[in-house]
Amino acid sequence: MLHKTWRRVAVATAGLLALSLTTACSEDPGESTDLSGNRVGAMADYGVGDQFKASEALSFSTLYNNHTFYPLKEDWLFWSELTKRTNVTIEPVAVPLSDYEQKRSLLIGAGDAPLIIPKTYHPQENAFVASGAILPVSDYLDLMPNLKDKIAKWNLKPEIDNLRQADGKFYLLPGLHEKPTQDYTVLVRTDIMQELNLPTPKTWDDLYAVLKAMKAKYPNVYPYSDLFSKPNPTGALLNILGSAHGTQAGWDYQHATWDPAAKKFTYTGASEQYKQMVTFLHKLVAEGLLDPESFTQTDDQARQKLANGKSFVVTGNAQTLVNNHRPDLAKTLPNAKMAKIPLPVGPAGEINPFPRLENGIMISTKARESKNFVAMMQFIDWLWYSDAGLEFARWGVEGTTFTKDASGKRTLNPGVDFLGLNPKAPKHLQKDFGFQNGVFAYGGSPDLVRGFFSPEELEFQKVMDARAPRMVPPPAPLTDEEREQVSLWETPLKDFVTQNTLKFALGQRPLAEWDAYVAELKAKNSDQYIELVNKAYERFQKNNG
Repeated sequence: MLHKTWRRVAVATAGLLALSLTTACSEDPGESTDLSGNRVGAMADYGVGDQFKASEALSFSTLYNNHTFYPLKEDWLFWSELTKRTNVTIEPVAVPLSDYEQKRSLLIGAGDAPLIIPKTYHPQENAFVASGAILPVSDYLDLMPNLKDKIAKWNLKPEIDNLRQADGKFYLLPGLHEKPTQDYTVLVRTDIMQELNLPTPKTWDDLYAVLKAMKAKYPNVYPYSDLFSKPNPTGALLNILGSAHGTQAGWDYQHATWDPAAKKFTYTGASEQYKQMVTFLHKLVAEGLLDPESFTQTDDQARQKLANGKSFVVTGNAQTLVNNHRPDLAKTLPNAKMAKIPLPVGPAGEINPFPRLENGIMISTKARESKNFVAMMQFIDWLWYSDAGLEFARWGVEGTTFTKDASGKRTLNPGVDFLGLNPKAPKHLQKDFGFQNGVFAYGGSPDLVRGFFSPEELEFQKVMDARAPRMVPPPAPLTDEEREQVSLWETPLKDFVTQNTLKFALGQRPLAEWDAYVAELKAKNSDQYIELVNKAYERFQKNNG
């Protein structure tokens, strides 16, 4: 049974938060290897493929990202079955999806963080390293045989090395993918394309031609009117457009981008690739092909425009297509058809930009002192990294939510829906059972990750699988002192890049002022930032080469 732990999230002042994130911890718990007093509830012999079950009933507090599409329920089968299998009860500290990152920082800063802190995207953990608030989890990999096995089997060492800090350790347990599974792309009204006799666009230039043809036929329509304006304006569109141009933008924005030819990092927002991306974006807006309100409108406004025939194209993924846009169109334009197209190719060539490491888990330092620490790490290893745990988190309980044939192929039970597989089913895998929950279900092998995919989606993945994976940049971990310095630069720099990306795109600032914009970035310490990153890269190479 789920222990209902609706903690009141602590409200800390900015000063308290800043102090907590910069004050050095008095001791490094990772340096102690004596775990003899921390094994209560742990399994004596726990290895790859073993079912973890605590030797006594345990509970672990866990930060819980409460998704609006499937709000937390006490009676989910996920909770009771998890306890049945592992003898562990999760105590969720529920935080709304919209406030997750801010509340997570406040909880950690106030010293009130739960023991397990999921849904953390690298490099978000960097902010908590210097304070000693989170564990160097790399010190405890021997407690996690399934994690170690998958890192080795799937050749993930280059990706894992990118998580390492200047001390050589990493502080985030990431979700692991055997293969990249790109999801976000461009969603297009295919009935409009058929009406205009347009082929499926393969490149961004092809998509531009499609949008031009749509605009010519429907001059009062902005063909592309996008969602996801928060927290970054058109974060999803810039994400996929940026990767196609060989840079990082939107949700994916990082200050430093690796230049393999020069063998050094460059400042992302000042690079030629970023300029090319912004120039293309500006062209879409200037020619009336991309709705300028895409940068500010709510998701509901964008959905309404699409549903009412005021737009034909959005950025999205399989879930937004199946859960939002197709049902919306069925109500208002029943003859409309919409589909995902393979991610358009840009100047960077045919690449699959999806990383093989997903968001992951931070562990609160106070967990190290718990008598149940070893059991907790074994539990995490089973749920997030074992084949059985990954299957459980995604598919649920065999015979109740899914079946499995002799070959191991899984099939969702007809009374349960997910991604529109059984649209008339009375139950939903996420809403009614708690499986496929973004807090617990990520990573895995292709057959596990893609088992729910429709033939349409599998065909999309087949196209993406034929493309080269995105290059993994070399590690460039900063010291605590360097990180403290760059933390003073990062927010002003990112805000300035975001603001000017928007201005250039909307024509509020002419592209002729690009050089002036780069000079302004330098005045905000972009060169000093990159100098520190390249220094860190060279240091890591020297120490680990």
